[in-house]
Amino acid sequence: MGIQILQVMIAPVPGEATGIIGGYLFGTLPGFIYSTLALTVGSWINFLIGRLMGRGFVRKMIPTSTLNRMDFLVKHQGAVIIFILFVLPGFPKDYLCLFLGVSLLPLRVFMLMAAIGRMPGTLLLSLQGASLYDREYLLSSVLLAVCLLLVYLVYRFREPLYRWIEKQNHGT
Repeated sequence: MGIQILQVMIAPVPGEATGIIGGYLFGTLPGFIYSTLALTVGSWINFLIGRLMGRGFVRKMIPTSTLNRMDFLVKHQGAVIIFILFVLPGFPKDYLCLFLGVSLLPLRVFMLMAAIGRMPGTLLLSLQGASLYDREYLLSSVLLAVCLLLVYLVYRFREPLYRWIEKQNHGT
């Protein structure tokens, strides 16, 4: 779990590798649980670093092109796109957590997005690691379909989600 937390904090380290290793070493469910807890803690730490250190620090940590892309996505699509970015494999979530630390996103909304948004990918990686033993590829395909369904549902119900997040911003 410590390696997984550090992986989030040291952005260039690929999280996919540690997720697969977790599934390989511990099996699907324990690997998923350990990875989810560690990724959530690492995401929280990065968010707090961004919040405490400020935008100037974040600009030094995140490549300008990535920072500009995140700025654009968040300003134009808001919370739904943030959630989708957490679900998408390969997106630099470590940088995203730092960036969101300097945004107006409330901590509790961030924690939900980071934890829940990472779960499908984390489960898929744990399954991939465990499937090295079992060679069960059908389950991975089903999980991918579930991830796509989740992205669709979040996009489809984005307006109620925006209203809920707005309530969280105003503390009501």
